[in-house]
Amino acid sequence: MASAFEPNASTVLLAHGSGGTMMKRIIDEVFYSIYGGEILLKGDDAACLPAPAPGERLAFSTDSFVVTPHFFPGGDIGRLAVCGTVNDVATSGAKPLYLSCGFILEEGFPLSDLRRICESMAAAAKEAGVQIVTGDTKVVNRGHGDGVFINTSGVGVIPAGRELSGANCQPGDVVLVSGAIGDHGIAIISTREDLAFQTSIQSDAAPLNQLIANVCKAAPHVRCFRDPTRGGMASTCNEIAQQSGVDIHIQEDAVPVHEQVMGACDMLGYDVFQVANEGKMICVVPADEAQAALAAMQASPYGQEAAIVGEVREGTGKAFLRTAFGAVRVLDMLVGEQLPRIC
Repeated sequence: MASAFEPNASTVLLAHGSGGTMMKRIIDEVFYSIYGGEILLKGDDAACLPAPAPGERLAFSTDSFVVTPHFFPGGDIGRLAVCGTVNDVATSGAKPLYLSCGFILEEGFPLSDLRRICESMAAAAKEAGVQIVTGDTKVVNRGHGDGVFINTSGVGVIPAGRELSGANCQPGDVVLVSGAIGDHGIAIISTREDLAFQTSIQSDAAPLNQLIANVCKAAPHVRCFRDPTRGGMASTCNEIAQQSGVDIHIQEDAVPVHEQVMGACDMLGYDVFQVANEGKMICVVPADEAQAALAAMQASPYGQEAAIVGEVREGTGKAFLRTAFGAVRVLDMLVGEQLPRIC
């Protein structure tokens, strides 16, 4: 029976790509149930695969990018495609090395925009220290696409002995976030809807592989990394809590949020914890390594606003938020669709 959030359960809805409960349902009930194997069912951002060198493994991840508009303050679909896949590979503790890039272009898409996107991808790849080594191009009829869709896949090498996963978290661990949340989602929606804000809000799209490498060095027993993209910090905390069978408690006033982003969320009726990010990382570490991890984040150009924001407790796989007033509420995963096509 279709729920109130699934008015037509026989078709794919935009909300099935939102990063929230409906996306989890289609992953569980379609993809996992039909072809889920041991590696896929781990549910991490990158698959860890055997590598030729003893002890080493490969990290492999793929992602597709359908953001509208294609260009927005602080980035574009090309930078997003490179940074998103680099970050997914890096969450496993791997050093990202190579990317593939597949374009689906709509007839009539301006070549000048395509060149601009490719130049942005080249710059982001250079910044991340990765190479784009293979690709594919398809063109669809006018009216059968959205200008350009991009798929990127990434491969990296995980050093021997490194075992990062959302299933590793333990009661007493500490939760960190690498910077202010919500910038990307609000930048996208403000540009798409031509909303005027007194202060320009920029997307946070950035490659975080060096930040992650620095944290791994400073906090050798780090449990996991996860980038809070679709569904935001709320969905990501719930995913990690469910993987480890623990509860995650976040302190609201410890989470960095830019004033203009919070103002936009208040005006639009959004929960900032459910708004997408593309250049932030959630990290869980043992308590005795939290300060070292924080210092490593803050030493990175993309982690200067990093903060310790919560802790892991015994529980049953849920996330909670302690508000600035001292109350505690459930930190729900996004239900339905809030910001279509934010990545």
